[in-house]
Amino acid sequence: MRDFLYSEISNFYGIPNIPDEPDLAIEAGTRLCVELLEPLREKFGCIAIRGSYRCCEVNRFGNDNKMNCEKNTSAFASHIWDRRDKNGHMGATACIVIPWFADHYEKGADWRAMAWWIHDHLPYGSLNFFPVRAAFNIQWHEAPQRRIDSYIAPRGNLTKPGKDNHEGSHSQTYDWFPSSV
Repeated sequence: MRDFLYSEISNFYGIPNIPDEPDLAIEAGTRLCVELLEPLREKFGCIAIRGSYRCCEVNRFGNDNKMNCEKNTSAFASHIWDRRDKNGHMGATACIVIPWFADHYEKGADWRAMAWWIHDHLPYGSLNFFPVRAAFNIQWHEAPQRRIDSYIAPRGNLTKPGKDNHEGSHSQTYDWFPSSV
């Protein structure tokens, strides 16, 4: 939990990043770990956590000061683990880098290979990819959207329910992945 609670905003500006509802944060974070992060670690090795849990005060400060934080109500059941979303669902998000994949990405691998592997193998809520080291937000959510978006070319939405490419196997995009690292 210590890795998830660390926040550069919290640290630099002296704002405590402590859950108001620790039981809910722990429950949502446990599901994120068990269902998404641990399977990724088992498959690809080390995972680097870039950012994860934010209390409402830290998130609000980040949003008010244009530090890439959403409005609090949009971050509930996402980066704010100890608040349910507007529909009463819990969720948790972490921004991670998988060093094994980041090394391949830096040599020209397509970010979509990782996106499709996760889509085909894990019960994610949403994914959002970023250009630096192919970092991505991965969300566990009680009512998963199963939507993948990216700020890496091609930017925008890769898939979502109802899109032609959403169903079926995408293994041809990641057939070069190892059985485990």
